[in-house]
Amino acid sequence: MRAIRRFTVRPVLPEPLTALGTLAANLRWSWHPETQALFAAVDPERWEEVGHDPVRLLGAVPVGRLEELAGDEAFRGRLDAAHADLERYLVGDRWYQRRQAAGDALPASVAYFSPEFGVAAVLPQYSGGLGILAGDHLKAASDLGVPVVAVGLLYRHGYFRQSLSREGWQHETYPLLDPHGLPLTLLREADGTAARVTVETPGGPLGARIWVAQVGRVPLLMLDSDVEDNAEPLREVTDRLYGGTTEHRLLQELLLGVGGVRALRVHARLTGAPEPEVFHTNEGHAGFLGLERVRELTVDPDGPRLDLDTALEVSRAGTVFTTHTPVPAGIDRFPRDLVAQYFSDAGPVAGVPVERVLALGAEDYPGGDPGVFNMAVMGFRLAQRANGVSQLHGHVSRGMFNGLWPAFDESDVPIGSITNGVHAPTWVAPELFALARGAGAQPGADPDDDDPADVFAAVDRVDAATIWSTKRVLRERLVRDARRRLRASCEERGAAPAELAWTGTALDPDVLTIGFARRVPSYKRLTLMLRDPERLKRLLLHPERPVQLIIAGKSHPADDGGKRLIQEMVRFADDPEVRHRIAFLPDYDIAMALPLYPGCDVWLNNPLRPYEACGTSGMKAALNGGLNLSILDGWWDEWYDGSNGWAIPSADVVADADHRDDLEATALYDLLEHEVAPRFYDVDGDGVPTRWIEMVRHTIRTLGPKVLASRMVRDYVQQLYAPAATASAQVGGDHAAAAALAQWKSHVRSGWEGVRVEHVETHGVPEVAQVGDTVAVHAFVALGALSPDDVVVELVHGTTGDGDELADPVGEPLVLAESYADGRHRFEGAVTLSRTGGFGCTVRVLPRHPLLAGPAELGLVALPA
Repeated sequence: MRAIRRFTVRPVLPEPLTALGTLAANLRWSWHPETQALFAAVDPERWEEVGHDPVRLLGAVPVGRLEELAGDEAFRGRLDAAHADLERYLVGDRWYQRRQAAGDALPASVAYFSPEFGVAAVLPQYSGGLGILAGDHLKAASDLGVPVVAVGLLYRHGYFRQSLSREGWQHETYPLLDPHGLPLTLLREADGTAARVTVETPGGPLGARIWVAQVGRVPLLMLDSDVEDNAEPLREVTDRLYGGTTEHRLLQELLLGVGGVRALRVHARLTGAPEPEVFHTNEGHAGFLGLERVRELTVDPDGPRLDLDTALEVSRAGTVFTTHTPVPAGIDRFPRDLVAQYFSDAGPVAGVPVERVLALGAEDYPGGDPGVFNMAVMGFRLAQRANGVSQLHGHVSRGMFNGLWPAFDESDVPIGSITNGVHAPTWVAPELFALARGAGAQPGADPDDDDPADVFAAVDRVDAATIWSTKRVLRERLVRDARRRLRASCEERGAAPAELAWTGTALDPDVLTIGFARRVPSYKRLTLMLRDPERLKRLLLHPERPVQLIIAGKSHPADDGGKRLIQEMVRFADDPEVRHRIAFLPDYDIAMALPLYPGCDVWLNNPLRPYEACGTSGMKAALNGGLNLSILDGWWDEWYDGSNGWAIPSADVVADADHRDDLEATALYDLLEHEVAPRFYDVDGDGVPTRWIEMVRHTIRTLGPKVLASRMVRDYVQQLYAPAATASAQVGGDHAAAAALAQWKSHVRSGWEGVRVEHVETHGVPEVAQVGDTVAVHAFVALGALSPDDVVVELVHGTTGDGDELADPVGEPLVLAESYADGRHRFEGAVTLSRTGGFGCTVRVLPRHPLLAGPAELGLVALPA
């Protein structure tokens, strides 16, 4: 019999224990071991039963136990100390406040939009890497004191729970989540009613409540469409993550972008929080936020009523866009006609002309599809600053989106790079931080704790035997967890208890353990290791140097190809000959990942290069002393140094996909057989693999400071947030500067046809050029209706190979030397030859204005004919 209504009843805590509710409501506990230990002490057995969920724990503990704790002076002392520590964390000055005190011009608030957030296992609102990254971004921002307010959606069914059939086929279920049973509070008006936002759609007004998850110092606003006032189809908009039809996804993204900005306004009004100065959108999912900001500036009765071009400049100045995928299929593209229907005169941003909306997402470049609206393209056009998530991904993104700046070489496309990072307090095993403390370091998130470089350098003061024994403890914990999950999966697949005795001895805490866990699209190549099953078996069953594999990952529910890859892997792992050495664990999530990364000796990653944008799972393994075995893609291409793991040779130039997989699989097998396993099992007289431990030390010492989310967030603050806030302030106020900038851009665009490099002269080049010689350059340039103040004329020089293409070009401005009639001018400059080899130079003309973020912003350039 099914309930016609379900809800969660929350406990009433005794007055001396009310601080437990405060601690449970702030997700800081999820990365604060002392608070976790306090909750465990409430009822150790139930703490395990509820999956380390404080909200569920407090609802499950008997009243008698709570009364007992209320009278326990020692427990109350621990509780008071934990509560006081949280209060200090929430209000004390941290890195960001210290930078402000030192004079740095930083924004008062940054809005961070993402379609998913992976903060903790108890709040399942994520599917994979993007969500986990977003969660780590919030946690690191909180630790640093960065005033971020985050915006997402509250999915009533989350993503999905994965199980396997007897045949190994992925099944999905969607448990219903009750917000009242989650670490959330409902944002309320002064009269106690639920605060709402509304977005107009062709199906009627789409209303949403605003739930708040407190992530340390960072509020995460989550919009929920399951409200009674909505028409039935609109109630389902926030039903599940990445599900439904194309129109359903469009509705979700309208609510996230347009509704998200409106939620920020409501939150600021009700809490007194400052209005965001910078808006950061992750992928194009939240791109419609820019249209809502334009509506506020143009047609909102309470706004400044700017013209559209001026409003675009104001909005763009304070917007940052991060692209997270190098795969075109990962970009949302909606039918143009559908977007036109939704943005009609009565649409979500009524008053903003629909033709201007459509132009922002148009693929109006060679190879583009005129019938689609591209959310990433709109994201770039509505943001003055944009980045990829690793150096290689930035390069790939500049190539992918070169069509938006067709006159520029890929290296000049204005998409930068900030390499992702991971939140160490979440992902590093407590035992490893204990080793650092034992070696005299003080790890932690407080600004007075040791610098990360000093913390990770402490590994050199820990003896090899201690590191090795600690890794064995972590490996054993992983094996216990994997056995439990493996047995539960087998039971769910229909196995009888009498068939499952083998699961109690599956895997071995003394065997080289390799982890592979991620989403399962085809380009991540889950089954590359199965190209030669017999060779893999020999590696798994080697009598002296065996390896074992722990594998996990979900396929998108609509991706049958990915499900077939999972089935192929499960069927291999079901083989009685090898099932004690390889396990596929279903329902990969944060709870599974927490023991997985520390327990693995090697982290395997074998995507098709260059389709891995970053790949932060390997970073988490590295922080725990795991060695990476990976294709040189994403972050590994950037930071592999030959001593911190192994690079799988890639066969990028091979056109035949099957042959490429065969070559790269063979390279993987060779590395495992001849380098990885021999080094792991090469032990000294005390049973310690000293050469392996040296690689572990080197990995922790050199990669540790680099792969941190705190480093990443500082990079965002200094390279993107602070410049965006400054630019936003420059065009804010009375918006006169924005209006002037918009008029100047219109003037430059209309006059650019008259800009030409007519003639270039070089002087001083001897017959045999030598290092130290100076080359003088005179450039004769026609500017038509533009003035020399509107442009910069650059001498661009670099090295040359067999052709005329410049490598590593450098641009240096020339100075105006003389002006002639009809808008013609001579510019001069010189360059000193500083290195041997081929040298080449040219001249280009670019628009110049102090409010441009870079010279390629307008997409205009003039080169010699």
